[in-house]
Amino acid sequence: MDVADPHGAEAVPNLARMYDYYLGGSHNFAVDRAAADRALRTVPHARTFALANRAFLGRVVRALVADGIDQFLDLGSGVPTVGNVHEIAQAADPAARVAYVDIEPVAVGVAGQVLADNPNATITHADIRDPAAVLAAPGVADLLDLDRPVAVLAIAILHALPDADDPAGILAAYRDACAPGSHLAVSHLAATSFSADQQKVVREVLDETPTPVTLRTREQLTEMLAGYEILEPGVCLLPAWRPDDTGTTAADDADSNGYGALARLSAR
Repeated sequence: MDVADPHGAEAVPNLARMYDYYLGGSHNFAVDRAAADRALRTVPHARTFALANRAFLGRVVRALVADGIDQFLDLGSGVPTVGNVHEIAQAADPAARVAYVDIEPVAVGVAGQVLADNPNATITHADIRDPAAVLAAPGVADLLDLDRPVAVLAIAILHALPDADDPAGILAAYRDACAPGSHLAVSHLAATSFSADQQKVVREVLDETPTPVTLRTREQLTEMLAGYEILEPGVCLLPAWRPDDTGTTAADDADSNGYGALARLSAR
């Protein structure tokens, strides 16, 4: 089903809407589905990353709430779909507050409708590459108390930032604005089972979007977490991060083609 779009965004495929399609959502356009299906024909594990990443997000949020975190800043939150951060966090703690931030108009518009009756969740239309503007935006500054611990979520967004944008520096700016005891959760697309030809197809498809991706290694993602204590089990394949069961194999985990981690900011 196509969503109404006043911005003409249906002319170009979008990474957030393709992700929504892979998750079975309805907030996407024909151009997004065509690009996503073209990737799937050569790279069947493209959807595997989306599903593994969403499951990772759920486990991370539940772990954070269990650890006493009740504030979340979700950077590049994307199109709302099943298993949103506020749904998971507020199911465990109804007072939990979630500030979503995204630059994609459809994601922001749909999120505004979803959150209309939720006083503890907001959506801000902003560019996460400008931390000062994000943190000063009313939807963030009026909802979150940065003098208390907050969880910054950078889930499936860092690979949309090229090296020229200095993603490590962006994360450091958010880190420096947070109180001790805050956390950072990250996930990142990688090439753990993609062949060279499959990587080429992924890049070609996503080069058509406003946010081409940069695949990075475990070591590169680890370097972005400077200043944090990386919590167990470290930077690992998405399904291997505190799994709910032990039903997957190492090969299955590699097919997620993504790494994830949770880190904590200790006293400075």
